[in-house]
Amino acid sequence: MGEKFGVPRDPSYLIKALQYIQKEKGYISPKDALDVAEYLNVPLTKVYGVATFYEQFRLRPQGKYVIKVCHGTACHIKGGKVLIDFLRDLLGIDVGETTDDFLFTLERVACLGACALAPSVEINGKIYGNMTLDKLREIIIEIKEAEKNAKNHTSV
Repeated sequence: MGEKFGVPRDPSYLIKALQYIQKEKGYISPKDALDVAEYLNVPLTKVYGVATFYEQFRLRPQGKYVIKVCHGTACHIKGGKVLIDFLRDLLGIDVGETTDDFLFTLERVACLGACALAPSVEINGKIYGNMTLDKLREIIIEIKEAEKNAKNHTSV
């Protein structure tokens, strides 16, 4: 019998199976969780327990652009909360949510390791330091424009 989720049918491979799904799909759906539980013969509650314990796992699809706002001490003191509040209003989503068009996901993180650049924001791995509301608005507008232009070029 072949392997499913890139692992043998052994409960000790639960994390590996979830990592496989996460890598393939970007998140673990309820159906995926059930399939893993059945394949590895573990309770569904155990699958969800592991999937919710480790931050690497997502139970919902993410946006194309994942915006991480630093909430470490330096960033918090220099306006990290203001940036989060601004993005909530601008994008119409809360922390941990994704826009309906799957373009943006908003996250608050403990530290980006860029304290000297506080407040800082990371978008898809790129750090933006000394962030202001105006700079953040411009970045979001640029991303939206680039996506709009990309769509227009592919539909021509």
